[in-house]
Amino acid sequence: MSKELIIDVIYLLAAILFIVGLKRLQSPVTARGGNRIAAIGMLLAIVATLFLNNILTPVEMIAGLVVGGAIGAIMAKQVKMTAMPELVAAFNGFGGLASALVASAEIIDSGANQNIAAYLSVLIGTVTFSGSLIAFLKLSAKMTGNPIQFFGQYIILSLVIVSMIACIGWAFLGGELILSLGLLSGLALIFGVLIVIPIGGADMPVIVAFLNALSGLAAAATGFVLSNTALIISGALVGASGIMLTNTMCVAMNRKFWQVMIGGFGGDSDEEGSAALVDGRSITSTTADDTAIMLSYARKVIIVPGYGLAVAQAQHQVRELAEVLEARGVEVKYAVHPVAGRMPGHMNVLLAEANVPYDALYEMDEINHEFESTDVALVIGANDVVNPAARHDKSSPIYGMPILNVDQAGTVVFLKRSMRPGYSGIQNLLFFETNTRMLFGDAKDSVSELITEVKAV
Repeated sequence: MSKELIIDVIYLLAAILFIVGLKRLQSPVTARGGNRIAAIGMLLAIVATLFLNNILTPVEMIAGLVVGGAIGAIMAKQVKMTAMPELVAAFNGFGGLASALVASAEIIDSGANQNIAAYLSVLIGTVTFSGSLIAFLKLSAKMTGNPIQFFGQYIILSLVIVSMIACIGWAFLGGELILSLGLLSGLALIFGVLIVIPIGGADMPVIVAFLNALSGLAAAATGFVLSNTALIISGALVGASGIMLTNTMCVAMNRKFWQVMIGGFGGDSDEEGSAALVDGRSITSTTADDTAIMLSYARKVIIVPGYGLAVAQAQHQVRELAEVLEARGVEVKYAVHPVAGRMPGHMNVLLAEANVPYDALYEMDEINHEFESTDVALVIGANDVVNPAARHDKSSPIYGMPILNVDQAGTVVFLKRSMRPGYSGIQNLLFFETNTRMLFGDAKDSVSELITEVKAV
């Protein structure tokens, strides 16, 4: 059997594993196994490429696997769940950078200045890198999460686009190879920064999914440059799934993709919020004692997790509270909004880490009709995804966004540190409804106190 045939067979097997793994990511029950299957597929593709093409010696290859695997294992163990969004953004960026560097090396090595796939890989990969770097800084609070906009921003953006096209055209017409490649890379870095800095915190789940798609497209383009089937297939799968996920996130927020890219929506808020509205309504505070009594004698309780739960690292306490309630005969379910958190699937992974049963997690469309028959809705750290202004306030920036019908529950209890608005920057009208109670404090401490009080009832 020839070396080329062996590589093709391994690549085919790797592609099958990629597809099976991606399919299994559709459900929390099979996601962990799907991730392992896809990882095995990538390992096979890497080994086949390096070993059979004599790129590295077996010793070098094993050393690389050991070092890389050790770094990955340490990161997996040490990175907190609250830091997962920025970690994903960083991975997207380094994936794009790797594609851009490989394509650049191929252009320089071959001296070919008319390979459109190579220049697309450099362009998309570099944009992904700088854009992901800004997303990482925003998500990790190392720079403001507020939209950054300035006069003439879109004029500059348009000039950068025209200049990038001109660089590629110049290279195709026989221009200086290194210079055109350097100019293209520099402009792409600027472009990536310019398209992400206007994005506010409210739209971060969308931009993370979009950057993931770009990293896949860059990899696929590099695959065409290298004539590497496995890279083309894996990149195309990541790109396609990322685009689909981006669309899903936009639908979940009732926003068009172009609206997200224009930016200016949501971000960090330094305001604590007001405890009273213009019409004189005020919030109703509650205590852990009173909330525990309501929960203990309820027939059905729906827990709505949000990013505040992740920040407080309260997922284990929430699971324990649910178990204590279930022991008393209370039906407990979890309602998960598609954009509850700072990246797609954030809440599902967070709750799975605390061993919350998969069958207790319900997506918005599956559970929204059940709030009418729910005695207590316990909202922990969520805000915009339960704001009824999305239904009836046409002047609201979140108008039309599908929300969880929390306000239809008999009693709504919010666990919050303060009255600070969510990522949209607007006040939640549900705070002031007659069936709403506010339990202020750190979510982890509040839930722990609830557990103690429920056991004592």
